Amino acid sequence: MAALPERKIEIVRMLVSSAPDKVVGSLQQALSGTSDSSALGSVRRLVEDEVAERTLRNRILAPVVAMFEGDGDDPHALTFPARALPPLWRGLRATEEATIEEARAALEDQERPQLLTEVLEKLTQSAAQGIRDREVEGYRVAAEACDAAKPSGSEALAGCLDIAPIVRRASDRMSEWLTHQGSETTAAARLAFKDAVQVADDAGPRFFQMLAAQLPRRWMVLRIISAVMDKPTERYLADSELGGFAEKVLDDVDGLLHRVAHLDVDAGPEAGREAASFVELAVQQVHALEDSIDLKRDHGWGQRIHKQRTELAGIVERRLRAAEKAAIEALPMQRQRAHKAARLAPCLDDPPEPRLRARAMTLLTFADAVQMTANYGGFASARAKLIEDLGEYVDHYVEEVVDRVRLDEAPDRDIAADYLKAAADFSQLLRGPKAGDLVRRRAHAALHPEASQAG
Repeated sequence: MAALPERKIEIVRMLVSSAPDKVVGSLQQALSGTSDSSALGSVRRLVEDEVAERTLRNRILAPVVAMFEGDGDDPHALTFPARALPPLWRGLRATEEATIEEARAALEDQERPQLLTEVLEKLTQSAAQGIRDREVEGYRVAAEACDAAKPSGSEALAGCLDIAPIVRRASDRMSEWLTHQGSETTAAARLAFKDAVQVADDAGPRFFQMLAAQLPRRWMVLRIISAVMDKPTERYLADSELGGFAEKVLDDVDGLLHRVAHLDVDAGPEAGREAASFVELAVQQVHALEDSIDLKRDHGWGQRIHKQRTELAGIVERRLRAAEKAAIEALPMQRQRAHKAARLAPCLDDPPEPRLRARAMTLLTFADAVQMTANYGGFASARAKLIEDLGEYVDHYVEEVVDRVRLDEAPDRDIAADYLKAAADFSQLLRGPKAGDLVRRRAHAALHPEASQAG
C-alpha cells in the first residue's frame, strides 16, 4: 500500500505536535504493530519521533514540566498554561540545539553525571533568559501565554527556571524526605530551601510549588515544609509567605466534605466508591495538616480542622444509616403471626425494585470502601454497628427465603432467586467475598436441589 502523501503527513505532524502527551502515547501504542511498508508506516515513525522528542524535553525541563497544566490560571497553585510548553521548547531548540543534543548524549550515556548536571543547568538558565528577553519567537509565544493566564506569569516561569537546578536535585530526594523524616533528611531539605532563597529572596514559595507539582498529591508538600520549618506553629506558618499552602488544603477538605454529603445514591456502586475515595483523601489531608503543623484545637486552623473532623464523621455516619435503611427496603420483610408468635417473613410476591436495589448497592459499596479510614475518621463504631445489625438482618432474610424455596412455599421461584442474588451481593459488601459466595451456594442448592444431589 502506498505511503501517505507529504501534504497529509504534514497535517498529521501538526495535529500530533499539538496533542497532549497522553494522546501521543496512546497513538504510539496503537500504531506499534504497523509495518514500515503500510500507509500508516510513516505516521508511526512520525509519532515515534514525537514521543522521543517529548521524552527528551520532559527530562531537560523536568523541574517545571508538571506545572504546565490546563489554562494555567489556578488561583491556588503556581501553574502555567499547557499551550505554553511547546513554544518554550521550540525557543530552546532554536537557541540551544547543540547543547540539547549534548544533553541527549549525556542522558543516554549516564556515565558522567557531573557533565549532565552542568548541561541541564545551562539549558534551564538559557530558557529563563529567553523568556525574559522574548527575542525568539517560541519564547515570546510562551511568555505571552503565561502573562495572559496570570499577571506576571512569564516572570514567574523565568523564576522557576532560575531555581530549576536546585529543584531537580531536591526532586531526587523527595521520596526520602517524605517517608524517612529525621535529622539528616530535614537538614537536606533545609539546605535545598536555603539554596533556593539565595537565588532570589522570593523563591521560597516557588520552590515548594515546584516540588508540589511533582508529587502525586500537591498537599503532600506540607511534610517537606514542616521539615524545613521544624513543624511550625499555626501562627508562624500563617504569617509567613507559605501559609497559603495550608489554607489551600483546608479549602480542599471542605470541598471533599461537600461532595460526600451530596453523593447521588441512585448513581450506582461507582459513585459509592468515588465518595469513599473523597473520604479517604479528606482523612489523609487532615492527617497531613495535624502532622505537619503545631495546632491549637480551640482556635484558628486547629479549630477548623476539629470541625471538619466532626462534620466528616457525621456525614459518613448518616450515609451508613442510610445504607442500612436502603438494604432493608430492598429486601423487604413483614411481620407474620404463627402459633401466637410474630416473626419477620420475606415479602416474595413482587419482584425486587431495581431502584431500591441500586440505591442499596451504592451505599453499601460506600460503607465497604471506607473501611480503611474508619478508625482515623472517627466512624469505626458506626460502621461496625451497620455490619453487625444489617448482617443479622440479611442472614435472617436468607434463612427465611431458602426455607420457603425448599418447602415450595415461595410464590415465584424466579422472584426468590432475584432476592437471594441481591442478598448475596449485600452480604459480600458487608462481610467479604466468602460471605457472598456462601449465600450464593445456599441459594443454588435450594433452587436446584437435583443438581446439588447429583454433585
